[in-house]
Amino acid sequence: MNGLDRKQGLRAGVTALVLALGVWMPACSAQKPDAKMASKEIPDSQVLAKYGDQSITAGDVRKKAASDFDQLELRLKQCQAEYEKSKHDVMENQVKKVVQDALIAKEAAAKNMTTEAYLASAVKVADVTDAEVDAFYEENKARIPPTTTKEQIAPQIKSYLGQQRQAEARDKFQAELETKYAVAYTMEPMRVEVAATGPAKGPKEAPVTIVEFSDFQCPFCGKLTPTIDQVTQTYGDKVRLVFRQFPLNFHQFAQKAAEASLCANEQGKFWDLHDAMFKNQNDLAVDKLKAKAAELGLKADQFNSCLDSGKYVAQITEDQKAGSEAGVSGTPALFVNGRFISGAVPYTEIAKVVDDELKRKGVAK
Repeated sequence: MNGLDRKQGLRAGVTALVLALGVWMPACSAQKPDAKMASKEIPDSQVLAKYGDQSITAGDVRKKAASDFDQLELRLKQCQAEYEKSKHDVMENQVKKVVQDALIAKEAAAKNMTTEAYLASAVKVADVTDAEVDAFYEENKARIPPTTTKEQIAPQIKSYLGQQRQAEARDKFQAELETKYAVAYTMEPMRVEVAATGPAKGPKEAPVTIVEFSDFQCPFCGKLTPTIDQVTQTYGDKVRLVFRQFPLNFHQFAQKAAEASLCANEQGKFWDLHDAMFKNQNDLAVDKLKAKAAELGLKADQFNSCLDSGKYVAQITEDQKAGSEAGVSGTPALFVNGRFISGAVPYTEIAKVVDDELKRKGVAK
């Protein structure tokens, strides 16, 4: 199993076991828009209905339903971005597979063995113990349905951990082969152009810029926050973090929380309120937000007036539009120098991309 397949498999395994994949993903067919279908656009002048001596044209309808059509256009761009990323992933995945299969075949032939026998001898892992199953269960117990007992889920946990261990051993072995044969992958990673506008921390000239699209009520965004903090603390001035708003419409308090963060930004307190809201995501009603702001020392009159006025609604909408056009369909979503990372991923996954970006720019870790 190669890198991309393994990553997808592991995520699917975790999802099945502990419902840990916390990203809202609306159905989106990853296929390229059909030019033939695009040509069927109804002209504005075409009459769609009549009553008495009045006619309703396609143009009339488009004006009435402008916001709906705007959403459809945005959805099309979102799907196109997802399609382009998927296409790039397949290419990247397959070039690695071709190289890895060739190296394994070369090594196996040198030992006069089949590839299967060679891999079995070269990649060996220890069996998963009951103690490891127990530890995994305890660590993830809060996310396992309460109706599922440890005894019921233990076989799946053991299988998952075994597959994970086998995949990690295989990846390590393949990396050793690539080092031995001095393999160099020259394919550039997929990058999406996303404007780094919004509240930020870290120097503008930092070699790595992380643009985060987030929702203050999203529990998985809350889970990722300490991970992002670890990244910024570990890499210091080498990383700039930019926060952009992406409140999801099914989170009752997310919109006002987003507005509150930008009202706090007016007074230089964005990150203070950001941290306070993620620390307690159950207190995001407007009165609670005003109380938090007061506790943080913001000028109450200015903050409350800003929040009540809806001053930043348009800016938040622009962030949502920019995110959707870049392929964001759920939160949290990160763009590391334009490289898309979706979901509440572990620190190691973000660090791997940051390290690669620093290496590409010739910057020491």
